[in-house]
Amino acid sequence: MSGMSDFNVGYPSYRVPMMGRNAVAASQPLAAQAGLRMLQAGGNAVDAAVACAMALTVVEPTGNGIGSDAFAIVWDGKQLHALNATGRAPAGWSPARFAHLSAMPQLGWEAVTVPGAVSSWVALAQRFGTLPLTTLAQPAIEYARQGFPVSPLIGRLWQKGVDKLNDQPGFSACFAPLGRAPRIGDIFRNPDQADTLEKIAATHGEAFYRGELAERIAAFAREHGAALTLDDLRNHRADWVETLSVPFAGGSVHELPPNGQGIATLIALGILRHSGIERYAPDSAPWLHLSIEAMKLALADLERYIADPDHLAFPAQRLLDDDYLRQRAALIDPQQAGDFVFGKPNQSGTVYLSTADANGMMVSFIQSNYMGFGSGVVVPGTGISLQNRGAGFVLEEGHPNQVAGGKRPFHTIIPAFALDGSGQPLMSFGVMGGPMQAQGHLQMALRIMLHRQNPQAAIDAPRWRVESGRQVVVEATLDRNTLAALRALGHDVTVEDPLQSYSFGGAQAILRDDQGIYIAATESRKDGQALVF
Repeated sequence: MSGMSDFNVGYPSYRVPMMGRNAVAASQPLAAQAGLRMLQAGGNAVDAAVACAMALTVVEPTGNGIGSDAFAIVWDGKQLHALNATGRAPAGWSPARFAHLSAMPQLGWEAVTVPGAVSSWVALAQRFGTLPLTTLAQPAIEYARQGFPVSPLIGRLWQKGVDKLNDQPGFSACFAPLGRAPRIGDIFRNPDQADTLEKIAATHGEAFYRGELAERIAAFAREHGAALTLDDLRNHRADWVETLSVPFAGGSVHELPPNGQGIATLIALGILRHSGIERYAPDSAPWLHLSIEAMKLALADLERYIADPDHLAFPAQRLLDDDYLRQRAALIDPQQAGDFVFGKPNQSGTVYLSTADANGMMVSFIQSNYMGFGSGVVVPGTGISLQNRGAGFVLEEGHPNQVAGGKRPFHTIIPAFALDGSGQPLMSFGVMGGPMQAQGHLQMALRIMLHRQNPQAAIDAPRWRVESGRQVVVEATLDRNTLAALRALGHDVTVEDPLQSYSFGGAQAILRDDQGIYIAATESRKDGQALVF
């Protein structure tokens, strides 16, 4: 495996791949260091992941919070385990409640579903962790109580959040206590959040779902006429599930099953297995064309079929049937961009971090408030910012993702994992960023698994993003001649500066070589950090 990565290929970046026997890669340096502290204290990769995740709620509130949802994939040294810790809609929700609207609300209480992230920390720590949850929470508590300097990208996003959400219940008192967003480099303290994290850690999450914190969340919901109740919180559960996977480039790529969008990555990779993409060089026009077309086909199926797994019209695995993927691949014209609709399979459904330890355990973890700070609702005196995952539902009658009480909405957040041809761990990876996530996973898998690019090069490489129809957005670093060739193929291409648009996602990856050494890489477009020892 050490010969797999090409360290001679690279793209403009300030980052270099990091190598060691233990590794943490996260979207914010202080959070990455929280994870590293656990590894150095004798903890394992799960301990590091939970500590890092808890710290991220403090130091990167622009993407996640205590009121987030989460997914995780864990390699325990022998096999993969997957955790769906996403919340369900309040029992009081129904299509009739939103019948006067043309789309689901994105802000305020009517976008809030039950938060699941806290349950993910507890479930992971109880099943695989070695250190007490009170220890894992300590870095996050310190950052919240003592304060932390606001990092550059997060500072810019914080200002955008304040401009958008300052009138939402509880938001300004928590995140703009001086009447403005904190500036880059300002020390920001959130003592209420520190107290809340202490209560969560001391009670193993009971305070959040059944105790004092749950009662405060439910009371604030009642105050604003929201449907969320104490029973909704009490009834929450995180579910251990099996991954979905497809073979690819001599190994396999694994994603969580629906209600997340990870299956779109698997559909696209399965289509590309039948496309001959291996004949083309990465970043060439034919290579990009096939990748884009495969992704468009996958997203068409995603939009039509994916929802809460209890509400799918058929098992999601059928979308990964090889005959079906071959049929979908046949729709790609190598000379012309296409407009695709969903197929008909046989009928017989954000912050990201990665950790790894010297004993072989690896974790791929993601948690998110969805749109930046989420709903904008913050429970007074707690520092609990609530996600807006209800916006992931649709109102279309009969659609599997139609809003309903007690139902999980479609989710954009997805962690990923790859195994080698012998079924051993190859890579823990993810690309946060809404609709970019499944597309980013595809691009990472192609570059690292098929073309042997080292993980930092794969992260730094120019990205593209399918929008709708033939619309594709590409980064400004893409070669001009390649850009012209894509347009000649019929793609409606827009060029964006990733440092201005923030819309090409944020990746982290840890690759394991055949010597047991990890190669860790972090997003060059964000404030992240990869650490090893």
